Amino acid sequence: MSKDTKKTYNVVPGIKMGLVSPDHLVKIATVAKKYNIPILKITSAQRLAFLGMDPDDANDVWQELGEPDGLTKPVGIHYVQACPGAGLCKYGRQDSLRLGEMIQETLMGMNLPGKTKVGISGCPMNCTESYVRDLGIYGKKKGWTLIFGGNGGGNPRIGDVIAENLTTAEVLALAKRCLTYYAAHARKKERTARFMERTNLDEFIEKTKD
Repeated sequence: MSKDTKKTYNVVPGIKMGLVSPDHLVKIATVAKKYNIPILKITSAQRLAFLGMDPDDANDVWQELGEPDGLTKPVGIHYVQACPGAGLCKYGRQDSLRLGEMIQETLMGMNLPGKTKVGISGCPMNCTESYVRDLGIYGKKKGWTLIFGGNGGGNPRIGDVIAENLTTAEVLALAKRCLTYYAAHARKKERTARFMERTNLDEFIEKTKD
């Protein structure tokens, strides 16, 4: 096998919800130049990928980026997407970035049956496509709406609205209950979309009530 066919990519650690600092961007650029990374790609998950990187350089790259053990792939929530939200966007009704941070702090470590993607939008325009995320949340003037069981892949599904007009504390608690119920009843590697297709919605809403 030639060296070229062995080339791979790694997602740069430290970029969450697409947020970066000038210092981090400088570090990324410095490392990319040092290791001759041919392509830097902003992914649909608001992360950054090094494409075409030589696998032999992977450990050194991780260390220079401040992640000595490399990227540990989560067993549950893979990432949280969030739009700028209230305060940073004229359409924003709720603080999507703050809610995204809270979800990362409290729910990222949950052991879930399958890959789980989260999309948080600060208004009903749904720039992060909350209806086609495993866990989708969007803001309106009266509060948050929580959607569960969406998927935007090869077998797409519009998620189910579980509750509306929630406070930040309420939507965070409900998100945890929905994921907990999913973890307890889904099959191994079953995504939320397929799980919700065989789950009675009224029962799911009743079982995940406070």
